[in-house]
Amino acid sequence: MNNLSLRPTPLLAAFALLFAAGELSAQPTELRRGRTLTGTLAAGDTARYTFEAGENDFVLGEVNQISIDVTIRVLDPDGQQRARFGGLGRGPERFSGQPSGAGTYTVELIVAGDDDDASGEYEITLLRQERVATDPKKLADQVMARFDGEHSPGAAVRVWRGGETLYSKTYGMANLTYGIPFEPDTRTNIGSTSKQFTAFAIMLQAERGHLSLDDDIRKHIPELPEFDQTIQVRHLITHTSGLREFLNLLRMTGRRLDRGDWIDRSEIIEIVQRQAKLQNVPGAEWNYNNTAFGLAATIVERTSGQDFHAFMQDNVFGPLGMTGTMVRPSPRHMVPNMSEGYTPTPDGYLQIGDLGGAAGAGSMYSTIADLQTWVENFANPRVGTRESLDAMMTSFVLNDGEESGYGYGLFIDEQGGLKRVQHGGADVAHRSMLVYYPEINAGITTQSNHAQFNSNVAYELAEAFFGDAMELDEEGEGEGAAEDEDFDVEGYDPEDFDEFVGRYPLDAVPSFVLTFTREGETLYAQATGQQRLEIVPTSDSTFRLLAVEASITFLRGEDGEVEGAILHQNGQNQRATRLADDEAPEEWAPTEDELADYAGRFYSEELETFYAFAVEDGELVMRQRRLGDVTLAPGEEEHFTGGNFTFVFERDRNGVVIGFYLSNVRTRDVRFGRVG
Repeated sequence: MNNLSLRPTPLLAAFALLFAAGELSAQPTELRRGRTLTGTLAAGDTARYTFEAGENDFVLGEVNQISIDVTIRVLDPDGQQRARFGGLGRGPERFSGQPSGAGTYTVELIVAGDDDDASGEYEITLLRQERVATDPKKLADQVMARFDGEHSPGAAVRVWRGGETLYSKTYGMANLTYGIPFEPDTRTNIGSTSKQFTAFAIMLQAERGHLSLDDDIRKHIPELPEFDQTIQVRHLITHTSGLREFLNLLRMTGRRLDRGDWIDRSEIIEIVQRQAKLQNVPGAEWNYNNTAFGLAATIVERTSGQDFHAFMQDNVFGPLGMTGTMVRPSPRHMVPNMSEGYTPTPDGYLQIGDLGGAAGAGSMYSTIADLQTWVENFANPRVGTRESLDAMMTSFVLNDGEESGYGYGLFIDEQGGLKRVQHGGADVAHRSMLVYYPEINAGITTQSNHAQFNSNVAYELAEAFFGDAMELDEEGEGEGAAEDEDFDVEGYDPEDFDEFVGRYPLDAVPSFVLTFTREGETLYAQATGQQRLEIVPTSDSTFRLLAVEASITFLRGEDGEVEGAILHQNGQNQRATRLADDEAPEEWAPTEDELADYAGRFYSEELETFYAFAVEDGELVMRQRRLGDVTLAPGEEEHFTGGNFTFVFERDRNGVVIGFYLSNVRTRDVRFGRVG
């Protein structure tokens, strides 16, 4: 098992790794199934527990945080961290997965957060320890076990093949406030999984002659600006428009989308109207874009004369009999029988609500049964033509002749030798995945209202249910960067990593650069605008990240030289090409006096937003009213990163800093000018 697993990195990405400063007990206490142990924990202490695991065991444990917020670390027999769980400040926090091999595993408990005076009580229980199920249905129960029970937001899974439902089950709670369990007919926010429905609506309107995919989008939305290049309708539904991505853009303004800040649909057009120029030539670059799908929904409205939610009901959901599916026009609209989304925090589960302004890009609620009905329409169309559906499932060809790996609202790739058509989704707290294997007319969907749920378990369960039709390795796995079970991690010489050190821009998004470095025996990976994360070897050319669920495979050319890498994350394999040494920027370590050049106040006309910079303790600090203070790290000269942003400063002919360009991958080069 991959997700929720002790073998690869866990799904928890938002919490920094915490190392214990002290010891609570020299000798670990043995965990035994069904026995609850109690203890107290204070900041700086580490409580250790062990359990013996077989090579094919499944383990499920629970820490009841009675009066202390605990981070759970699981170490393998070699002392390497294999998983980490945390984020919920009180109540039951579960950990689960499959150990990477037989031996003695250690569960470490440390106090979460940075309160030096924190202390309190907890209970720890090993709930289950059993063989990993070979029956796909029982395996699904094990994978979902962490999200089951009356104290946890829930999850759901449904599997079908050849028109027959093979498995359908729900777990946990749809609403914690009122104690409502997750049921098969519970409606859940499917996030970006909605994009295929929006693309389908565009295709329906094209079939009916109300639009052409070749149309200039200004034909249908004339108030949009006239850029230097024409954006066609097809560019919207293939993520190749060159428009700024509005959610990333609004975050730059200080909008707290993670706290439910209001976004109105009308803002999308206003954002495009303020964009000075396109980020790329339409059709030249694939860059995931919610703005484009919001505009696509608007085009459906204007060519049909109906609100988007009404069009979808009358033309898609109704005709297909999808009685549990609806577009939510805004987070204020009622959704009968819905699951609330929950985000774990030190204060308990927060009920933040949905993203606003997302109709077309998201804002759709559905049930697991309805999603099966929808995918079965791909196999035997009752709504839409065979030609339209085949076009949706065909990878878009970029201007340079390369395939993007994305059709119309759908990712197109392979798994175990089978064509895979899929799309995941994530709203603030809801998680979704819908996968279709057209060659065997089979599909699977996983849904959850828990922000820590990893929807990619759909791929692993697909291998369990459809393995007879897949080409799997000896471990029964069909994708990703495989770990070498015989690889001696302890014997790996960190200096061997030096041949991989360097910068690797993603081929699909060259501005997004993966940088690999070594400091002593510690290896690091850092993405543009993000913090540096520790990585560990799993073979002589594969590595996994400790803090996020991702892995790296380095690639060699015919001459044996390292020429690129593949980032494995969220079910996607993103290729990156290594920059030559003469292309890589020189290391830059500005002095405090040099940093003073960047201090001041800057304003963006496009965002109508101020940023301020100051030098504190030899570091450059960015301040924004709602984003707070962010310490920036220098990159190449005139470049800084921090807060998941990249800042590229510019100077005038006299060498005076006059502005900077702000980027966060999906939204790039937003200019700020100095005002003070």
